Amino acid sequence: MQLEAGPVTDSRPGETAGDLSRGALRTETLIVLALSLGASGVSALISFVGSVTKGGSLKNQAANLNASAAPGRPWLDLTWQLFDIATALVPVLLVAYLLYREGASLRTIGFDRRRPRFDLGWGAAIAACVGGIGIVFYLFAQGSGANLTVVPESLPDVWWKFPVLVVSAVQNAILEEVVVVGYLLRRLDRLGWSAPAALAGSALLRGSYHLYQGLGGFAGNVAMGIVFVLLYRRWGRVGPLVVAHSLMDVGAFVGYALLAGHVSWLPTL
Repeated sequence: MQLEAGPVTDSRPGETAGDLSRGALRTETLIVLALSLGASGVSALISFVGSVTKGGSLKNQAANLNASAAPGRPWLDLTWQLFDIATALVPVLLVAYLLYREGASLRTIGFDRRRPRFDLGWGAAIAACVGGIGIVFYLFAQGSGANLTVVPESLPDVWWKFPVLVVSAVQNAILEEVVVVGYLLRRLDRLGWSAPAALAGSALLRGSYHLYQGLGGFAGNVAMGIVFVLLYRRWGRVGPLVVAHSLMDVGAFVGYALLAGHVSWLPTL
């Protein structure tokens, strides 16, 4: 695979961002985060405090993802699943509008179809490396009691189970990489943050909304956030990051559905 992408394209002092002042840009950024992953970070912190104060080891508690929304009612359950996936992507539409307002687009942050081979190739490579390390780190954190037992899916055995898991994985990837990497770094650059400070802010935000999983989930995702920011700075594209994140989540969701209860090394409750 050939590294063809250039450095990330940031807003320049001579460009406009909807003619907004620095204060207005700061407010805009806070609102976007409050409507999306910033709020998820607060929710995850509350959940973590609840788990810690519940008593007992964290590994004996479950962090449930992709659970049934209407047990025993598969069509209603499917409706809720699709509704949740669709509404979770609304912040991405908001980011697209905000970029359009300043004369840019999602293409500016590299979320487009211009370079499919680059995105798919590097995305798969990133997923293999980061995903493999992530599995080992999770097993260590869960075994040491620093992490809850993550249950990636508990959907009923119905025909739409695996398609929904795949779509859910892609939704997670698009939301996180567009908002936490592409949009947030562009805004922090515009607000005058240094590159190390912006990297730390993006990585810590990513870790914060995974805190519901425990300290292992927080630390592992901070590390992943650092890697993703560095790659984005090099390539100027969130495309490979979306592909990598999608593949890792598909592997986690579908892999758990296929392996849970059949292999001894996979923790279950």
